[in-house]
Amino acid sequence: MCSRRESSVSKGVTRLEDLAKMAGVSISTASRALNDSPAVNKRTKQAIWKLAREMDYPFRRYMPAGPIGAEATIAIVVPRPQGRDSGMSDPFFLELLAGVGEAASERGCDILLSHIAPGNFDDLSVAMTTSRAEGVIFLGQSSLHAAFNRLSETEGRFVVWGAQLPDQNYCSVGSDNPMGGRRATLHLARLGRKRIVFLGDTEAPEAMQRHRGYLDALEHQKLGVDPDLIVPAHFEVESAEAAIDSLIHRGVPFDGVVAASDLIALGAIRALKHAGLSVPGDVSVVGFDNVPFARYSSPALSTIAQDTAKAGRLMVSKLLDASGEKASRSERVPTDLIIRESCGG
Repeated sequence: MCSRRESSVSKGVTRLEDLAKMAGVSISTASRALNDSPAVNKRTKQAIWKLAREMDYPFRRYMPAGPIGAEATIAIVVPRPQGRDSGMSDPFFLELLAGVGEAASERGCDILLSHIAPGNFDDLSVAMTTSRAEGVIFLGQSSLHAAFNRLSETEGRFVVWGAQLPDQNYCSVGSDNPMGGRRATLHLARLGRKRIVFLGDTEAPEAMQRHRGYLDALEHQKLGVDPDLIVPAHFEVESAEAAIDSLIHRGVPFDGVVAASDLIALGAIRALKHAGLSVPGDVSVVGFDNVPFARYSSPALSTIAQDTAKAGRLMVSKLLDASGEKASRSERVPTDLIIRESCGG
């Protein structure tokens, strides 16, 4: 004769007492854990939440009801950015967050912005197991590609904003970075620029792909690749400004800059102006992101636009409709060249 627990689980119905018994805790402890009570330690909460998911236990009914009765909750986690201190201070991430928020709202969902900034696999695992949301969107890959691959072996409730990389086993949504880098560089080359700088962190996944597009464009235009014109810079105005200052002081000639982000492009323009050089008269500059302030800079910044609204809809859809090949397949969002004053044509 089967036990009461076995009978209930075999019928596909897991009760609170079943969950408590499987976790080896009292019913009251299980209930407190599901309600995120500070009286229960973090490790016990993680174990009980994991069990609740595995057993399809409807633990959302134990959570406080949202003010608008959301259909689901999506957690947003920003990994510790590669080569910079904070992702949330980057205006592009705010645009991307807005895209996710709008898409979630269209689906009747709430979003929860996590304080966790993962830097390794254990951090990613904590972000998943401590979240009671239906799924997690990670805004950025940083240096965590291998860790995301490992996470995908046991978790399918997450989507990553970022590049599509070799041997990738997890779902990512991102822009066509190689094409964006190629378009920016080709545009400057067709304007007659011969010594074009690539300014950015070529080890960061997305910037690395933009750099690849830059190299492809140089080859297409039969312009030689000069290592002196590939200049590292973090995704910060100050870092880019210092990098261009150094280039000028070393006497390296250049007449164009393809920047890996709009912030980097603005830093380049500041450095060029301080050196008494004209933009675009002496040096043409193209950024990447098309953040709102790009059109209001002086000169107005030419840039590669990323469709954050479409990206947000794709990430939310893949998370909420996570079944079948289409939902798990990585996808690229097209990029567009926006021509303004900083490139001169």
